[in-house]
Amino acid sequence: MRRGLLAFTMRVPAALFLLLTATSCRSTSPTLATPAAAPGWSAAIALDLGSTGIWTTKVLDVFERYGGQEVVALDDNGRCHVLVQYAGKWTDHTAAHDTTWFGGLAQGDVDARKPGRELYVGAASGRVWQITPQPEGVLDANVIADLAGAEVHTLVALEGELIAFTSPGAMWRLRPRADDSRFEAREVALTRGRVRDAVRLADGSLALVSRDGTLELRAREALDREGEIALRVEGGLGRVAASDTGVLYAASDDGVVWRCERAPNGWSSERIFVGPAGLRGIVCGRFTLPAPREELALFGYSGEVVLLARAADGSWSSSAIFTDRDKGHWLGVGELDQRNATDELVGSGYGGRVFVLSRAPGYGLDAAARR
Repeated sequence: MRRGLLAFTMRVPAALFLLLTATSCRSTSPTLATPAAAPGWSAAIALDLGSTGIWTTKVLDVFERYGGQEVVALDDNGRCHVLVQYAGKWTDHTAAHDTTWFGGLAQGDVDARKPGRELYVGAASGRVWQITPQPEGVLDANVIADLAGAEVHTLVALEGELIAFTSPGAMWRLRPRADDSRFEAREVALTRGRVRDAVRLADGSLALVSRDGTLELRAREALDREGEIALRVEGGLGRVAASDTGVLYAASDDGVVWRCERAPNGWSSERIFVGPAGLRGIVCGRFTLPAPREELALFGYSGEVVLLARAADGSWSSSAIFTDRDKGHWLGVGELDQRNATDELVGSGYGGRVFVLSRAPGYGLDAAARR
């Protein structure tokens, strides 16, 4: 350690020194222009990396010491961005630097040695990182496994273990070791194709969509065995969402959204949307009031964010609420603005930025005074 740095650390409290050295942190909002959205909606930019793609974006509760949730984004340079909002401004806490793109992202209490829940991110290099929030508002990051150089596209956090899906089509189980910071990592099964998205269902099973065009359900106790096929289509499937009632929605490469519901003799499926090719985002949520019978939000290579709603008579309608500056790659949903009674949307992709879409203040809050 250089003498100047040593003298500096002797004068600075330990917590402050950790803040200065452990995490790259910068305010992102003051210089970011506000893009246009459809009437009744507002758009904000939480992060702008210019030409650097941002491939995965989710709303997660990372810092327990802060009220509300954060936005977590993974970029093409192998960096994890935890975006914290305060009074309408966003601060970027950056952790890890793999040098290859990050794709897989999960959060859960996997490692009993760590307090609370950890973030896990997977890279094109095959490395899996654990990111742990600290009380000082910083992030610790370390590599916990190398999956034989296989690209890590999807991660799912379960109780006591992490499930990783790699290219071209394999599943790994990662479990903490008692005597090492590294995890035990074993390839336990092959998958029908490259699993591009997964969602955990109420019964603990996983719904998987893959490049080969299948929507597959695997039971929690039998993840290493082939599961039940809910849908098989000619085009690849890229994203999956599940409603509170157990209905599954799958987005395909050719621009079709499929609705899948369990029937007495298996699964029934129907096309509920046909649009531009390259769908890369689908989420369920509460976006419109009065609430339609079912409602989804879509995002993809067209750059448009589209609301898809089912009326009481069963018919479906769509409306565009925002257009990003380049192709979309991921869409997330969560609670980021309590000034309305609906969910917020976050998205990212080839445009190199994270946008946040929210209803206007007071929307759905008829009894609240407003200015």
